[in-house]
Amino acid sequence: MSIVGSSAPIFAQEQNHKIIFASDTQEPLLVERIIRKINHNQKATKLIFQDIVAARPSSLFILGDVVSLGCRDSKWKRMDGYLSSCRQYHIPVYAVLGNHELMLNAKKGAAKFQDRFPMHSSTGYIEKIDSVAVVLLNSNFGKMTALEIEKQDNWYRHTINELDHDAAIKFVIVGCHHSPFTNSRVVAPSVKVQQQFVPLFVNSKKGILFLSGHSHNFEHFNLQGKNFLVIGGGGGPHQPIRSGKGVIHDIDSNYKPMFHYLEVKRCHDSLQVVSRQLKLDFSGFTDGAPFYVHRFQ
Repeated sequence: MSIVGSSAPIFAQEQNHKIIFASDTQEPLLVERIIRKINHNQKATKLIFQDIVAARPSSLFILGDVVSLGCRDSKWKRMDGYLSSCRQYHIPVYAVLGNHELMLNAKKGAAKFQDRFPMHSSTGYIEKIDSVAVVLLNSNFGKMTALEIEKQDNWYRHTINELDHDAAIKFVIVGCHHSPFTNSRVVAPSVKVQQQFVPLFVNSKKGILFLSGHSHNFEHFNLQGKNFLVIGGGGGPHQPIRSGKGVIHDIDSNYKPMFHYLEVKRCHDSLQVVSRQLKLDFSGFTDGAPFYVHRFQ
């Protein structure tokens, strides 16, 4: 079943330049329910999608681990309903593969994912909203062939260079699933993402945000003058954060919501970035960790 296709009218883009990013919307696996802190995670994901649909954004991007097991139809049932709600209000939804989509049966999981996100390419693709280009990359290197990795590298290099010379594009956001930097106690920073994706982003004159998930936290790092955000609060079990010696400095070390998503809105030559945090009592959302990113910062 095709949830979002290229023929879908994008009426929301004509009215609202707000872009939404979420990640790790998967429901907890049985083993995670035993070893992780669970707190009505499925309800949190439902409320997140309700809040997103109510905002009528121009686009929604999900940075992987959309569901807990991509190869099983039963794990897509709730998500199919959320995607259908987005389609009903003409909100395009784009996504990248996470590790959970490829668990147990990578080929079958990838096929079910592709059916729901037909615009997706497993070797990188791009979507443009107003003057913002969102570059989406596959960070599941262990599931890719050497030729696929090379193809993505070449495409990414060409795309970043092309965007830097495109007068119609003011901002470039790069997104993938695995975080290049995180202080999570459960998942490690991805060295491959640091090597394959970060340098081109850092050297891009228009690259202003690098977004990722995998770590089920909100984390904000400023490295080499660029902003890196981890936004893995879509519903997966919350992960503890390391502290003390050796951790990466987190700009928002006191802001650690359990469930959240990211809202990005263009304001002239700046982007307004704000985290939408689900209240502890699940009664609604509040804005947190706001900041602006200026063009050519």
